Amino acid sequence: MTRLNVVVIYADDLGYGDVGCFGGDDVRTPHLDRLAARGVRLTNWYSNSLVCSPSRAALLTGRHPVHAGVQEILGGKRGTAGLPAQPTLASRLQDEGYRTGIFGKWHLGTGSGYRPLDRGFAQHFGFLAGCVDYYSHIFYWGQNQNPVHDLWDDEREVYDNGRYLTEVIAEKAVSFIADSAAEPFLCYVPFNAPHYPMHAPKEYVDRFPDLPDDRRIMAAMIAAMDDGVGRILDALDEAGIADHTIVFFSSDNGPSTESRNWLNGEEIDYQGGSTGGLRGNKGSLFDGGIRVPAIISWPGNLPQGAEWAEPGAMMDILPTVLEAVGAPAAHEADGTSVLAALRGLEPLPVERTLFWEYGPQLAARRGPWKLTTSPREHLGGPFILSTSVLANLDEDPAEAVDLSAQHPEIAAALRAELEAWARTFDWDPSPWL
Repeated sequence: MTRLNVVVIYADDLGYGDVGCFGGDDVRTPHLDRLAARGVRLTNWYSNSLVCSPSRAALLTGRHPVHAGVQEILGGKRGTAGLPAQPTLASRLQDEGYRTGIFGKWHLGTGSGYRPLDRGFAQHFGFLAGCVDYYSHIFYWGQNQNPVHDLWDDEREVYDNGRYLTEVIAEKAVSFIADSAAEPFLCYVPFNAPHYPMHAPKEYVDRFPDLPDDRRIMAAMIAAMDDGVGRILDALDEAGIADHTIVFFSSDNGPSTESRNWLNGEEIDYQGGSTGGLRGNKGSLFDGGIRVPAIISWPGNLPQGAEWAEPGAMMDILPTVLEAVGAPAAHEADGTSVLAALRGLEPLPVERTLFWEYGPQLAARRGPWKLTTSPREHLGGPFILSTSVLANLDEDPAEAVDLSAQHPEIAAALRAELEAWARTFDWDPSPWL
């Protein structure tokens, strides 16, 4: 019996409205649309965090960031500690005889003992910090920190100056797939696109001559990533293993408005990404910061060209994949397998409450109802400490109207759940206040 392969593709700061099959009308993503046509669009899918590192920790461990041990953005200085030792999707599949590889952004620790090869990956190509220049592959953000080169092949520092990193990541992933076609594999491809800095080859910029400058660069970066996704899908087809491969695509959080996106010296908000009309951006627990485009494909086993609108989260991927490949369940996971629900395009058998935290912000969603407390609109923006917003997302996906006064019992119930959940760990908003 042919064993199931697993491909996980992760975008960086990609918004809900930045993908054609999720309503994006000015950025063409034919390959992601093609993936959706042979799979299921997850239209109420969430990151477990509003920023990079915690989101990735949840994806790889199946645990909420507060339990995985990564609750904030990790630094890029060499020697930085990261994801504590624990089973990951990679290590669990490695125990099942899978070949495991990661190609792209890690952002779960740069120090010895915290790198991909320490967390279940047998092969690694990419960078360890949160972002790098797309052509020099240098990390140059952070106070009182000199720029540092950050490109690695396993544990060996390598140089590929002048090559656009999005294309290199896709190339390495395709090579891994071709080399692994005779054995089961996990191929994790965390692209750094379209995270700042705003770099794209001219051929991609020229595809969007009529867009405003900021949106034009964002569209070009997304198009380059989309072409990379296409190369990966082609590699699966050419190896004759597409029907035996589960492919999951998503983004770590919503689009960024950080002014440093533009390297032009101006301190202005950047508006290149699109939330598709959702409120908030990266750094916000409004849906624009955490609700992300997501697609899952497994031809012959999951519906094709379908939509699953139930709330799900990144921590669900590990238990879902483990069930799909027939591996032992991860009993410590906070997520749940959604495989049966996807097969039938049905709700989960038991309704659950999803929780988020970041600094003073807390949020909970149960069914269509979501309560967000002490929110902010974007990373770096002020917290509205005296405010909470209760929204019915089925009726008001933009969270524009606070319904707390009209539905005080629902607001009180969600607040009680949030407070009880926060008491289960060392939630301390004081450093943010």
